[in-house]
Amino acid sequence: MKQKKQIEILVRGVCVKRGQILLCQSVGAANTYLPGGHVEFRENARAALEREILEEMGVKSKAGRFLGCVEHAFRQRGRWHAEINLLFELRIPSLSPDAKPKTREEWIAFRWCPLTLASLRTAHLEPAAMISQLSQGLSHSAGFASTPDVWKAWTGK
Repeated sequence: MKQKKQIEILVRGVCVKRGQILLCQSVGAANTYLPGGHVEFRENARAALEREILEEMGVKSKAGRFLGCVEHAFRQRGRWHAEINLLFELRIPSLSPDAKPKTREEWIAFRWCPLTLASLRTAHLEPAAMISQLSQGLSHSAGFASTPDVWKAWTGK
């Protein structure tokens, strides 16, 4: 059976407090990722991020400045996936790095991680292409990152 090829549009939040960044992890997985999710048809990206945070964590948030875009392709359970991640600053006033963030969904967990190159690498943050940019802080203007040879990996060309 030939796999249907599509590119998913995801929105991700960069929530940083006191040198810690909020990460999400699927239960049992080795990698982490920024909180967020899929942008639905006829939904703007900021609204999608705020909706996803409310659904997954049960708290209100505010999507802020656009930080950039990360193109990513990977294999999961033998199938190729391709995605475009739109990154925004994310403010969640009710959260603090002093407490473990709560989840409303059994298949994911949230945690705080020091915003350093070494810690993000140890956390296996995906897409890995954004680790160095995140560890340099949020003062940079919007940018673009891509998994090395992302489409070469997808097409074999």
